[in-house]
Amino acid sequence: MSKEGYKIGGYRISDIYQGGYSSLMPPPDNYVTAGSLGMTTDPRSANILKEVSEKLSSGTKNIEVEAVSPEIFDSIPKHYFKEVNRMAKLTGIKVSLHGPVMDVAGMSQQGFSETSREAAERRVAETLLRSHDLNPDGNMTVNFHSAEGIPGSEFLPPSQRTKETNYKRMIAVNRESGRLIPLEEEKEFNLGGDIKERTRSAEQRLEGLNSTEWKNSLFQIEVNRENADRIMKDIHPIFISKFAQLHAGQLKPEDVDPKEMAQINKVASAFEFIGQAKLSADSLFDKAYKFAKMDNDEENMDLLKEFSKRYGEMVGIEGNKIKNPERYLNPEIHAGALQEFIQILENAPPKSYVPLEGFATEQTSKTFGNAAWTAYKKFKDKSPVLVIENPPAGFALSTGEGVADTVRASRRQFVQNAVKEGMSEKEAERNAEKFIGATWDVGHINMLRKYGYSEEEIIKEAEKVAPLVKHVHLSDNFGYEHTELPMGMGNVPLKQMMEKLGEKGFEATKIIEAGNWWQHFRTSPFQESLEAMESPIYGMKMAPYWSQAPGLYQGYFSGYGQMLPQINYEIFGAGFSRLPSELGGQAGGGQGNRMSGRPME
Repeated sequence: MSKEGYKIGGYRISDIYQGGYSSLMPPPDNYVTAGSLGMTTDPRSANILKEVSEKLSSGTKNIEVEAVSPEIFDSIPKHYFKEVNRMAKLTGIKVSLHGPVMDVAGMSQQGFSETSREAAERRVAETLLRSHDLNPDGNMTVNFHSAEGIPGSEFLPPSQRTKETNYKRMIAVNRESGRLIPLEEEKEFNLGGDIKERTRSAEQRLEGLNSTEWKNSLFQIEVNRENADRIMKDIHPIFISKFAQLHAGQLKPEDVDPKEMAQINKVASAFEFIGQAKLSADSLFDKAYKFAKMDNDEENMDLLKEFSKRYGEMVGIEGNKIKNPERYLNPEIHAGALQEFIQILENAPPKSYVPLEGFATEQTSKTFGNAAWTAYKKFKDKSPVLVIENPPAGFALSTGEGVADTVRASRRQFVQNAVKEGMSEKEAERNAEKFIGATWDVGHINMLRKYGYSEEEIIKEAEKVAPLVKHVHLSDNFGYEHTELPMGMGNVPLKQMMEKLGEKGFEATKIIEAGNWWQHFRTSPFQESLEAMESPIYGMKMAPYWSQAPGLYQGYFSGYGQMLPQINYEIFGAGFSRLPSELGGQAGGGQGNRMSGRPME
């Protein structure tokens, strides 16, 4: 008979009786062995000794200390980590740590702060250093969310994207101020001709925002430049020369006619306007070049380098020194040079506002890469492994691509630090791959359903991060709320995701996070998870499986079944069959038996 059983009258035989099992039956295509599964401690408790002891009694071989709250983590006494390590050695279990859930990018509702990012880096590094006591002799995984509390952009499901449009709602960030601004697709009506509705995507609005802000900034230069031009309109060149002579001390004010001095003062006023324009131009040039460098925009960098040299030649500057004072002190020459500056940069606005994901990746990778390097410098090859987890969908860096980009950027930061301190680039890259990886949370990514993602599109997210995975979190939900149920209790497509994760996913430790199950049903989620994943009951990776467990339960009358069942004592006394009264059986109408310690009536 097949696993599904015969269908008779709408019923399947397997619904009534699961049948026996055969050791010849091949294992399922996807199964998870009990030895690779683990459970968490209660995240609400700092008493991890009690928590680990209770979880050990269930037979689990992997336990994750769930220190997700910074306050709870700091409430765990220092020596408790060492005691857990002793327990792990005695029982042969593997311990991991879920570090505090916090913003590691330095973002807040008010925007980005480098001070906040540096504080987060110190906390991540301290967590790694403290965690070493849990396993001083091995490379224990320490888990951190890629982003927490940062509102993420809402991407269109892949099936709805076009070459021009990827976002339904973009969160943009100003790279200077850190200010966040949401940009959504909008309908607008244009002035002029027939009124016609036009749709502008989030990407188009971002481009318009950068262009408008840049033109407004250039306008400040233009205002001061035009003021200088207006003043210089009727000024004879001789007064420009005398202004330069006065400025250089070659001419004394008392030697100048008052009427001439009035004209010279006009030149001085024009030069003051030029000075204000030049200050604005210096600031905008710095921004343009800095952002072009950050974006590896070689074309704009070359353009700005070329113009900087040309500007110097125009106003008499060479090698950052004034070589021709008469040209440098001539407002008209500066006005012409600034006009050219405006024309060049007007059509090449720097990207002041960028999508949050790229900016958050850049800042987060500094935190993780620097913290991992700090731990490596102290513990070398026995350093903890920092794994970066996708947070619930909706936060920044919660997609497969977002986590993968963060891991790779964090590794580059680690390599940069290591090479700077004398390590070869090849060795630095090898250590970066060893000590920085990804945690894939199957429940968190399933929450993309509420943004319109199909099951197939959610499964593909796992493929994007698969090569980097070192750790897996298992929880089930229905794609809308951040609930944590045992696998099989919701609609997370675990089997298909495990296929995408491949060998690394199957080898990785898989921690069951079932907080809502513990809260409402107050029982261990372990058996339910094993059944849902069709794990083999024994270690030979063959039948029977936990999914067949209900069929393996036998009733009392089908054999010995459960040994010493309570119903046996209630009906027959101490034996397994009805006994005569002289051998301890219960006499008819009697209220007791010999084995009860009461005389028979």
